Amino acid sequence: AYAMTGWRLGYTASSLPVAKAMAALQSHATSNPNTMAQYAAVAALEGPRDEMNAMRAEFDRRRQHMVQRINAIDGLSCATPHGAFYVMMNISKLTGKSLNGQKIEGSMDFCNLLLEEEKVAIVPGIAFGADDLCRLSYAISMENIDRGLDRIADFVVKLR
Repeated sequence: AYAMTGWRLGYTASSLPVAKAMAALQSHATSNPNTMAQYAAVAALEGPRDEMNAMRAEFDRRRQHMVQRINAIDGLSCATPHGAFYVMMNISKLTGKSLNGQKIEGSMDFCNLLLEEEKVAIVPGIAFGADDLCRLSYAISMENIDRGLDRIADFVVKLR
């Protein structure tokens, strides 16, 4: 809600048993939030909401635009996400295709070849246990979203 990506700060509205289980898991999986993130969270939660609402509308515009653009590229698809700043792009129809003698057998191959050929960095879905997907962020400008998606579209056309 407050575009504090990467700060790993949040809260839960859950029953006490669920909250205790979550706390036990979290205490062994991550460290505590830093002081700056805690002060920023207080300011965000106590401050005015008009900027947050404007950001939410802008992120929604970028999300819808990215989903539409990806789904218009032959061989790619994605579902509309309901949270975060990411789209999971399905590349399964491109498995087995190649470029310059390099074959795409999964998300790592796709991402590495895309970076090499078009200078676009995206995250392989294998990092999330989904090798047919790649993660793209829409927490960047619309101009950069379009520039990246244009390059992805050009890349897909080159695959054989």
